[in-house]
Amino acid sequence: MARRALPTTAAALTAAAALLLTGCGGGDDSSSDDIKGADTGAGSPSASASHTSGVKRPDIKLPSEFQLTFENWTSGDAVEQAVLNDTKEQLRAGYAAIIADEPDGGDALAFYDTASGLSQDQSWIKTYTGKNLTVFGKLPAYDPKPTLLGNKKTRAVVTYCTDESKAYTRNRKTKDVQGNPKGTDPKVFYTVTLTKNSDGVWQNVSTRAKRGGC
Repeated sequence: MARRALPTTAAALTAAAALLLTGCGGGDDSSSDDIKGADTGAGSPSASASHTSGVKRPDIKLPSEFQLTFENWTSGDAVEQAVLNDTKEQLRAGYAAIIADEPDGGDALAFYDTASGLSQDQSWIKTYTGKNLTVFGKLPAYDPKPTLLGNKKTRAVVTYCTDESKAYTRNRKTKDVQGNPKGTDPKVFYTVTLTKNSDGVWQNVSTRAKRGGC
């Protein structure tokens, strides 16, 4: 249920959708990704992590049936931590849009994306909404590595991995559930490029995904 890894460019986000959530980014398109048969679950939503900057960020909630978790997304450097925080929220916003059946990504994703990033993410989201698919299950995002570029104030790259082993897609109408095809590597390596806007928000410029890169 990870974002599937597609070819570059639009693939960057579309590619991330390879599995259910392979992530929004372009990468190799060697994976496909819908999962079969799971029931819809209700349960309490997962709310966004809090931020300390002065800008009011969107309140993003995910249903309990989709557990997008982040292991060790911490840094002793304040700027790196801000980059990691916004990278997490951008990913959560993308999945929230898929679950809410919002092909345009919604306000939260637009908040965390640049114009080019949003266009890429919308292509990724539509690989789900265009097929009446939603996502559920467990998708851990782990081993994040932030790198500050240039003057270390306005540009950054974050790499991380996801494990789609327990992530799935479900057809909203037929309830058909699918996961990664047998033999597909469930781990996907992501490279996210970000830029800091005038409000101090680290926005996604592009995402690339490589299945098996972890």
